[in-house]
Amino acid sequence: MRIAIRLLALLLILCVGAVLVFWIGALASTDWDRQHSQATAELPIFGGTERNALVRLAVDGLEFRARVAGFDNPAPNGDILLLHGFPETSVMWVPLIDAASDAGYRVVAFDQRGYSPGARPKELADYAIQHLIADVLRVADDVGFDNFHLVGHDWGSAVGWGLVLQDSSRLQSWTSLSIPHIAAFGDAIAEDPDQQQKSSYMLLFRTPWVPEQLFLFNDLSLLQESLFADHKPSTRDEYRAVFSEPGAMTAALNWYRASSLQAPEPQDGAPQDLNVSLPVLFIWGNEDPAVGRKSVENQNQYFSDNLTEIELTTGHWLMETATETVVAAVLKHVGGV
Repeated sequence: MRIAIRLLALLLILCVGAVLVFWIGALASTDWDRQHSQATAELPIFGGTERNALVRLAVDGLEFRARVAGFDNPAPNGDILLLHGFPETSVMWVPLIDAASDAGYRVVAFDQRGYSPGARPKELADYAIQHLIADVLRVADDVGFDNFHLVGHDWGSAVGWGLVLQDSSRLQSWTSLSIPHIAAFGDAIAEDPDQQQKSSYMLLFRTPWVPEQLFLFNDLSLLQESLFADHKPSTRDEYRAVFSEPGAMTAALNWYRASSLQAPEPQDGAPQDLNVSLPVLFIWGNEDPAVGRKSVENQNQYFSDNLTEIELTTGHWLMETATETVVAAVLKHVGGV
């Protein structure tokens, strides 16, 4: 009995020691000077005529950091709004921003709620999906997009699907990278063993406190060397600057903690219409460790002849590993509407 008690005590000490190591390592990796926030605060407010710029969008008491381009074009071909995923920022869209603006479009990619230093509320409830969807329309209003093409990746896709199903009246087209129709994806999480295994990381991300320490530990090495291995050094530098600030990683993880990847509930209590009539482009990497084939195959039931699917032999980070293919496909899609 004494041996068992001593072993349990030793195990407890080791666990506490490991927690302390990660906690101290996370603290040491945190940018307490908030250099990214300071740099963001010095950005100009969006003026409406920018050719290609990094700006602030002042929207209903929040300030979103955003990349804008093509606003100097007197006769734009259309407007495109881009939604990044987790754990990324608008920098992921730079190749598409450049190509789309060169093709005559006005383009906006903003760092979404929690990712922008000026739009980082404290309460978990502030990251519920309805707020994330509302941000898209508020930003569109602020930059003068009455009707626009919407493109999203990862969590940006989840927000985009939410808007498409809630009210697509202002959308001219929708492009989703990696995440299929959110109802098909939700069903796969509930029923498909392969997707359940691929989505098991969400349990960790929903856990309080722990994932922050893992991500921040040792100068964000887990992000830099694993998740961001396919990203350019300049892109990784921006991510490190953003997520090393106090509260930034918690805000990003709060998207998982506050919301689910299910179709949004109808606002008026009426049955949810999950069918989509909007022109939709879906691009998926069949080596994606987070998205299985079942949900991709099952999404077809929600479309008639308005869905274009592109399957690539690559993983989750489509803008990084299949840049030219994705950019060309998106421009062809929006140009054909």
